[in-house]
Amino acid sequence: MIGTGYVGLVSGACFADFGHQVICVDKDESKIAALRRGEIPIFEPGLDALVATNVKANRLDFTTDLKAPVAEADAVFIAVGTPSRRGDGHADLSYVYAAAREIAEALDGFTVVVTKSTVPVGTGDEVERRMREANPKADFVVASNPEFLREGAAIRDFKFPDRIVVGTSDERARKVLGDIYRPLSLNQAPLMYTARRTAELIKYAANAFLATKISFINEIADLSEKVGADVQEVARGIGLDNRIGSKFLHAGPGFGGSCFPKDTRALIKIAQDSDVHLRIVEAVLGVNDNRKRAMARKVANLAGNLRGKKVAVLGLTFKPDTDDMREAPSIPLITGLLDMGAQVRAHDPVGIEQARKELPDIEYFDDPYECVKGADAMVVVTEWVQYRTLDLDRLKAEMAQPVVVDLRNIYRPADMAAHGFIYDSVGRTPEPGV
Repeated sequence: MIGTGYVGLVSGACFADFGHQVICVDKDESKIAALRRGEIPIFEPGLDALVATNVKANRLDFTTDLKAPVAEADAVFIAVGTPSRRGDGHADLSYVYAAAREIAEALDGFTVVVTKSTVPVGTGDEVERRMREANPKADFVVASNPEFLREGAAIRDFKFPDRIVVGTSDERARKVLGDIYRPLSLNQAPLMYTARRTAELIKYAANAFLATKISFINEIADLSEKVGADVQEVARGIGLDNRIGSKFLHAGPGFGGSCFPKDTRALIKIAQDSDVHLRIVEAVLGVNDNRKRAMARKVANLAGNLRGKKVAVLGLTFKPDTDDMREAPSIPLITGLLDMGAQVRAHDPVGIEQARKELPDIEYFDDPYECVKGADAMVVVTEWVQYRTLDLDRLKAEMAQPVVVDLRNIYRPADMAAHGFIYDSVGRTPEPGV
């Protein structure tokens, strides 16, 4: 497994748990040393125990040396980062190509080289070309096997997948990957074989469609607020239609994370390079960018002029059960609040260390009640379960002004009104008199 980031580490640990011998490779010596000490560089529920169990069973190991494990491997997975390239939004494939060349030079015997990183359509062709250029005599097949893991539920998603997509037309590669994923046959997970380019596009299309559902329901939330409807009931009413489904119909401050923003931008660039205009996907990205910027104004509309006021932000990561701050809605929100002159203080159960890198100019607290003490407004940005069970009476007593902007709709307007809060949420009208 080349790369010990989110995808590589979770995939490697799960493959080891299937009974396979897995070696995770990374150039970062400090990261590998930490992993060997049992220190996990990312927060993912259950991952520390899974890694520890398989290291103890001698099925999982970590190294900075690529050559030896590649020479012995039946399959080599490329799971390095493909961030948005600065300036144009294309996926940066430099890490993928660098790994491919090193792998080619280390191959010994037939090997399936699998791109698990999210890569544009046609990347597998270029990986194969570069590898053959580096080692013309090597016996290998390049396949695509995109990941569909949700941060915060990645281990379950890996072990109980909706589908496993394998992009290859080579029978030898199909057999190797079929054997690797055979333990999942008991869960009747559909193993879907496609052409390599089709597999690459499936990943982007899936993420773009889910992002579309989020932007759609966020626009419906804006309309709901204007016409006096409840977006949560609207979402339930349309989600019960099995042609639509209820997932990803939760109104909020916009999508973030390591996948949706990056992959929608990359898909648009792929289409433009092919002289195709993906107008729906382009609109989805525009709606999301505008929404994130508008959330600070939503706070100001309820709390008034923010200059000199203390605003407490609860939740910094882009979603619960992760410490991932990539493209988190909290970043443009807090930046907007600071631009309006607010003094921002923040709490997050696990994301503070990562947040400091993105937001160094705010005050952080380890306790949510300490965070809201003396605040003129509180904003819920990430729907951590801890925030759902806060003592509302104590919350009000700690705050200077009982103003709450709930961007995740975790509280009921009637409850907030009963406790005397000035309350606003997303896509719902406040209780009368509030």
